[in-house]
Amino acid sequence: MKTLEGRIAVVTGASRGAGRGIAEELGAAGATVYVTGRSTRAEPADRYGQILALSGLTRLPGSIDETAEAVTAAGGRGIPLRCDHSDEAQVAELFERVEREQGRLDLLVNNAWGGHEVFDGVFQQPFWERSMAQWAPMFEHGVRNHVLSSRLAAPLMIRRRAGLIVTTTFWDRDRYLDGNLFYDLAKASMTRLAFAMAQELRPQGVASVAVSPGWMRTEFVLAGHHTDEAHWREHPALARTESPRYLGRAVVALAGDAQILARSGQVLRVGDLARHYGFRDIDGRWIAPFELD
Repeated sequence: MKTLEGRIAVVTGASRGAGRGIAEELGAAGATVYVTGRSTRAEPADRYGQILALSGLTRLPGSIDETAEAVTAAGGRGIPLRCDHSDEAQVAELFERVEREQGRLDLLVNNAWGGHEVFDGVFQQPFWERSMAQWAPMFEHGVRNHVLSSRLAAPLMIRRRAGLIVTTTFWDRDRYLDGNLFYDLAKASMTRLAFAMAQELRPQGVASVAVSPGWMRTEFVLAGHHTDEAHWREHPALARTESPRYLGRAVVALAGDAQILARSGQVLRVGDLARHYGFRDIDGRWIAPFELD
């Protein structure tokens, strides 16, 4: 059902992974989606050499062009727009174009994330041994990205006294993400950002929430286990995973909720949302909220 037909959305960091899953589901719901990121079919983003080598990949998977095509094929309208979300001028141009072409914005999904740029294969490591080189990609190309997009998207929504900002994060009831202080701080900052924005946006009729998926079968996760979406069930280690479109269905449900302001400021787990709104993952499973061991 095209529950979001006529809605205008921006999904940042949508070349692959969570962003692509969200964009595709928005397309299936009939939305017009501006698909943003640095990777185009002709020119993949740089700074991913380390994780490509660890994953056994020779080329960065996904692009904004491919995602936009998938959005259109699903039933919506996908518009690819190359944008480095750490560059304030480029972000301003993005929202100026949306306003010029559409005259409105209903949904912003903050998903652009730079943490993969420095992933060295070691998630758990004492903070006193961790390189400060990992700080900038997570905060300058992660948390800051969300602030830049939100502050430029908000005025478009405030004018109509309607809209939703979704910030993707990871959250498990405030448990510490053991062994990765920088990652824990970055995700906590994103969660707090969604909460703080909600306090200022609620009187303007605009909602802000953080949404936490579980362990997603992104392209990098599949490559790291030497498999693909068609064969992941052959790998018991991936039994707890969910597709990025499970998160996408959560975003669609929230965007279509006429009472979304009642949830504003909350951090919401995808498994809980699936139970509340009655959706399932692409393989028909209800997958419980991911919890740390």
